[in-house]
Amino acid sequence: MDSIRIDKWLWAARFFKTRSVAQEAVGLGRVLLGGARVKASRDVKVGDKLEIRRGDEVFTVYVEGLSSTRGPAPVAQKLYRETDESRAAREAQAARRKMAPEPAMTIRGGRPTKAEGRALRRATSWDDEGFEGDFDWED
Repeated sequence: MDSIRIDKWLWAARFFKTRSVAQEAVGLGRVLLGGARVKASRDVKVGDKLEIRRGDEVFTVYVEGLSSTRGPAPVAQKLYRETDESRAAREAQAARRKMAPEPAMTIRGGRPTKAEGRALRRATSWDDEGFEGDFDWED
C-alpha cells in the first residue's frame, strides 16, 4: 500500500472518532497537507507533513505508516511522529488552561435545579421592603 485517503488515515490514527467526522474536519480546512487545504479523498503517503486542528489542540505530525483499519491506540501512535515543537506547544497550552481556565467553561448549561432556583429567588428578592407583590407603583 503506497497511499491511503486522508480521512481514512486520520480515523485509523485515532485523531477522529469516525470517518465522517474526519471528512468534515478535512472539508472545513482543519487538516492541512504540506500547509495547504485538501479534500477528504486526497491520498497521503509516508513522509507527508500534516497539521491537524482538533478543538484547541494543534498537532503537527509526519506520516510514518499507513493503515486502512482502526487498531488499538499503541498501534495507531506508530502511524505518525509528532514534532517536538507541536508537542511542546500542546503541553504549554494545557498548562495555561490548567492554571487559568476559561471562565465560560465553568458555566453549566441547562435549567437550574429546584434548590438552585430557590437560592436564586432568595438572592434576588427584596426582603426588607416586601418586594414580593406589595410594591406600590404610584409612589
